Amino acid sequence: MTESSYLSSVRASYDAVAVDYARLVGPDLAGKPLDRAMLAAFAKCVRGDGGSRGGGGRAVADLGCGPGRVTAHLDGLGVRTFGVDLSPAMVAVARRTYPGLRFEVGSMAALDVADGVLGGVLAWYSTVHTPPSELPGLFVEFARVLAPGGHLLIAFKAGDERVRLDHAYGHPVDLDVYWTPPDRIAGLLAGAGLAEVARLVRAPDALENSPQGFLLARKDQAVPFG
Repeated sequence: MTESSYLSSVRASYDAVAVDYARLVGPDLAGKPLDRAMLAAFAKCVRGDGGSRGGGGRAVADLGCGPGRVTAHLDGLGVRTFGVDLSPAMVAVARRTYPGLRFEVGSMAALDVADGVLGGVLAWYSTVHTPPSELPGLFVEFARVLAPGGHLLIAFKAGDERVRLDHAYGHPVDLDVYWTPPDRIAGLLAGAGLAEVARLVRAPDALENSPQGFLLARKDQAVPFG
């Protein structure tokens, strides 16, 4: 399979910024109570607390995990989580920082994961560089690896535009950032067999340039693939 051209640029860009990215964004969850609340709700759903139809204790994949800070956060919430990232340099940082957790190099568009085995999928801003035309196939892949009753939490930049980045975290990069309307995300997830459970859109903080969107969805039944 030929890799989509944008993935090469994403990999090279994040390889370049990995160390400084981890240093600059490491503590960012501490000052974001609403973000943490969505992660806590996701963790509760995956654990199946309170009789919710969750993932039954199955593993969760943090796709586009970067330096692993959110992977570790979920682990601290009692969720068995592993990280996958396109960038080998990001995975190296994650492994050094959290040696007790599992991190793998891989593409979330073609996961080395069997059908229907995960209790949850987290995509924490990891789809923001994905061209809109590629999102339907990406969400089908997320649904493929989820067990029936499993949950997806996606965080994204809410809006409807493309922002070009040539420099970030102190390094030259080659990245497009796509802001996506929450209704569009919800519709594409529904088309992949993932039903919306809840959503949150919050105002940008001092360091953000767009509203931030969070959408929790559930795979209610087996979805045929292939």
